[in-house]
Amino acid sequence: MNGLLDTIRSTLAPVHREGYRFVAIFAIVTLALFVFVADWLGWIGVVLTIWCAYFFRDPDRVTPLREGLVISPADGRVSAIEEVVSPPETGLDGERRVRVSIFMNVFDVHVNRSPVAGRIAAMSYIPGKFLNAELDKASDENERQGFRIEMADGTAIGMVQIAGLVARRIVRFAKEGDRVGPGERVGMIRFGSRVDVYLPSGHNPLVAIGQRAIAGETVLADLASDEPEREARLG
Repeated sequence: MNGLLDTIRSTLAPVHREGYRFVAIFAIVTLALFVFVADWLGWIGVVLTIWCAYFFRDPDRVTPLREGLVISPADGRVSAIEEVVSPPETGLDGERRVRVSIFMNVFDVHVNRSPVAGRIAAMSYIPGKFLNAELDKASDENERQGFRIEMADGTAIGMVQIAGLVARRIVRFAKEGDRVGPGERVGMIRFGSRVDVYLPSGHNPLVAIGQRAIAGETVLADLASDEPEREARLG
C-alpha cells in the first residue's frame, strides 16, 4: 500500500515553474480544438496536456548527506561508464576522469540536481547540435552546460548537461559562485537529454550500465571508499 501511495505521489508531483507556460499553451490549444475543430482532436489535446504536466513534474527527493557521496544529478538510465579526457566545459583542465553518463528519456523527471555539496567554481555554456544524446559524440557536438563544483576539501566534480534530439533548451537555476548542497536543484533540460558526471581519478562508480538512477537519491560513487567497481547482471 505504501508503495502504491509513493507511486501516486510521484506521478502527481507539483509542476516546476518552468513548465507553467507550456502546460498553459497545451491547455489553450486543447480548448480551441474542442470549440473550433473536433472533440476527438480535443481529447488528444487533453492527453498531451496531461503529458506536458507530467514531463515538468518536480518531486521531492530524500538525499543521503554523508561526506564523500556523489549523488546522481539526473533521473534516467546509466548509459555509459568510461575513462575519458574531461572536456573544457568542466573546467577540469583535461584531466582523465571516469565519466558516468545518465540518459533521460521524455518520461523521466528532467530537473537536474547537484551531485555534491560545494561551490560552483565555474560554469560554461557551449552551443551546438541536437544529436541523439545517447551517442558518444553528443558529449563533443551537442549544446551543453558544464559545471565545476569544488567541495570543501578542494576536490572538484565535473557535471555536464547535454541537450538531446528533442531537447531544445538547457535552463539554469544556479549561477557561478553559488554554494549548493547535494541534491539541490541546479537546472533542467527540456524534452529528453543526458547528464555526465566526471569523478575524481582513483574513485570507482557504484552503479552499472543499464541501471536506473534517481536524481538526488542514487549514490553514484563514494569518495571516502576504495571499494572496487561493482559488477552487475541483468535478470
